[in-house]
Amino acid sequence: MRFLPLAAASLAAVATLSTGLPAYAAAPAVQIIKVYYDSPGPDRRSSSSLNAEYVVLKNATRSTIQLEKWILRDKTGYKYRFGAFALRAGKSVTVRTGSGSDGTSTVYWGRGQYVWNNDGDTASIHRASDLKKVDACSWGRSGDWTNCS
Repeated sequence: MRFLPLAAASLAAVATLSTGLPAYAAAPAVQIIKVYYDSPGPDRRSSSSLNAEYVVLKNATRSTIQLEKWILRDKTGYKYRFGAFALRAGKSVTVRTGSGSDGTSTVYWGRGQYVWNNDGDTASIHRASDLKKVDACSWGRSGDWTNCS
C-alpha cells in the first residue's frame, strides 16, 4: 500500500503524456524530404535544367496513399496538382519542374519556367479532400538543395 500513491502518480503521468501530446508530434503521412531548388549550371530553362529542379515526397505510412488532386505548391502560389497517382507505403515520388513522362517514382510538372526560388522559398503539400497542409519545407539563401526530413 505504501507505493500506491506512486503508482497512481505514474498512471496519471502516463495518461497525460498519451493524451496531451500536440497534434504536430505525429509524423505527417506524406513528407517533403528533399527540395533541389537550384539546378546545376546556368538557368537557361532547358528541359534538363528544369528537371534538375525537383521535390521528393515520401509516404511515411504502411498503406498506399492516393495522391490524386493533392497539391504541391510554393510560397507564391505556383501549384502542381497530382493526377491519378498511388504512392505506395514507404515509397517516394520525385516531382520535377519540367516535362517528361510520368512513372511510378517520378512525375513532371510540365512548366517552362522554374518554380523554387534560389534565395528562399517554402514547398508545401496539401490533401485533396480539404486542402489541409500536410507538410512544408522552407529554405534560405545558401546552397542548391535542402534536406527536409
